Amino acid sequence: MGTKVLTQEEIQSLKTIQQNQTDLIQTLGTVEYRLQLLELDKQTLKTQLQKQLEEETVIAKQLQEKYGDGNIDLEKGEFIPVSWFWQSLRYL
Repeated sequence: MGTKVLTQEEIQSLKTIQQNQTDLIQTLGTVEYRLQLLELDKQTLKTQLQKQLEEETVIAKQLQEKYGDGNIDLEKGEFIPVSWFWQSLRYL
């Protein structure tokens, strides 16, 4: 069986498929690259969150040691002892 010549339409269809495949591979590479950058950002944020939580725990412990159990009204800058807080809830 000898060689056969493809039609221009068949050649163009194959070239289009080949170009689409190349474009998809390139786009997939770009997407994966972006995903890796996002993963790095996510790890950075997790580290920052961990530090934030540790700082929060330290401050909470310091305030509890200084003032005891209670709540803080940041708007007024007041410490409300837990016993007073619970008593005031009874009257609501």
